[in-house]
Amino acid sequence: MTKEVLLTLRGLQFDQREENADKIEIVTVGDYYKKNDKHYVIYEEVTEGFDRPTKNRLKIGSHMVELTRNGLVNVHMIFQENKKNMSNYNTPFGQILVGIDTKRIVIEEREDAILVDVDYALDINYEFLSDCHIRIEILPKEENSGFTLRA
Repeated sequence: MTKEVLLTLRGLQFDQREENADKIEIVTVGDYYKKNDKHYVIYEEVTEGFDRPTKNRLKIGSHMVELTRNGLVNVHMIFQENKKNMSNYNTPFGQILVGIDTKRIVIEEREDAILVDVDYALDINYEFLSDCHIRIEILPKEENSGFTLRA
């Protein structure tokens, strides 16, 4: 894998009736490295209406994904299969307590890509909010023509 990568994050958040799904998608360039059998991607996000970017560090290991965000929002979220983790999510509008109850993590490492699927339940301040799914694709930047890899 190259140092400069194209990172695609896709998320689905289902309401309590599972009739509606909110979709998010982020495509950005990041820096990739591997250390101690863990994959890291460092990237920045700019939020509309704010000048300051948020610096993000994505860490992918065996049945575990961590996302650390610093800047406009500050949080350290840990996704571990069959485990619930709590985290304080600090935003410009205040702090909330986020619970992440990870049901399943599938990590597929290829020579030219890393694909991650995470299913989890999300609660805010101890109240169930929704069931969620995140798909992460990490591809070498110079070999990518703007299309994402499908598994």
